[in-house]
Amino acid sequence: MRAGFLFQEVRIGLRRNATMTFAVMITVAISLTLLGIGLLANSQVRVMKDYWYDKIEVSVFLCGSLSESPSCSAGPITQPQRDSIQSDLRALPVVQAVYYESQAEAFQHFQERFKGSAIAQNVSQDQLPESFRVKLKDPTKFAVVQSAFAGRPGVDSVQDQRTILEKFFKLLAVLRDGALGIGLASVLTAALLISNTLRIAAFNRRRETGVMKLVGASSFSIQLPFLLEGIFSAVVGWVVSTGMLSAFKFLVDQRIAPLLSFTQFFKWSDVWVASFLLLITGLVVSTASSILTLRKHLRV
Repeated sequence: MRAGFLFQEVRIGLRRNATMTFAVMITVAISLTLLGIGLLANSQVRVMKDYWYDKIEVSVFLCGSLSESPSCSAGPITQPQRDSIQSDLRALPVVQAVYYESQAEAFQHFQERFKGSAIAQNVSQDQLPESFRVKLKDPTKFAVVQSAFAGRPGVDSVQDQRTILEKFFKLLAVLRDGALGIGLASVLTAALLISNTLRIAAFNRRRETGVMKLVGASSFSIQLPFLLEGIFSAVVGWVVSTGMLSAFKFLVDQRIAPLLSFTQFFKWSDVWVASFLLLITGLVVSTASSILTLRKHLRV
């Protein structure tokens, strides 16, 4: 089949079904964008896990003037107690490093981490306890530190940051799975719309296809223009979805990242990977739905 004739048939088909074709493009664009957001959400969970898990520590909070736990009934921690706790922490085989953080240092770090937010203005230095930040050789060995220091005089509480992060990442995983589910459902909707559009196009052009069959055209030659129409709609939808994901990344970098400076966000490379996966998805879905529809409704 000559390329000129083929492109002319595709152009005629797109023009005859302009409204339906436009609806397919918009649906594909929205569907791929939703799926792309799910993919970027997955990348965001991965980036945050890599960033935060590398910083996991066990926090041994010491008794202060505001402490209310039974182990702090004697009042704020004394220097001998502080030295003894530090020495015992360093002696544990599971401990890699121990860092002491005073109330002043805790307040300074808090102000740096939440700089520009309202919470930073409502917290004073005496509200933040001094602590030992313990880096474990194996983060799963938290129970060793907890059993040795929880309830010890001078120790207010022992906190495993991994427990807090696990709950947070479970929440992010639910949101990610929800976004991916909505995206996949939208892609299925786009496939059904492509199928219906091609079915209508095949019905409207049944006389032309009948004539082409009479003059010896193969079934593949007859079906190819319809197939290209579906692929064209998918490619246009993919271009629009890539633009929307790029705009979303730009918004994250310019508006969200400066407000949440205590963590990291997905990179532009994640956007391009997601865009490539969306292109493959769009081509596969449009091709598959087109072939199945043409086999059923274009019997020539």
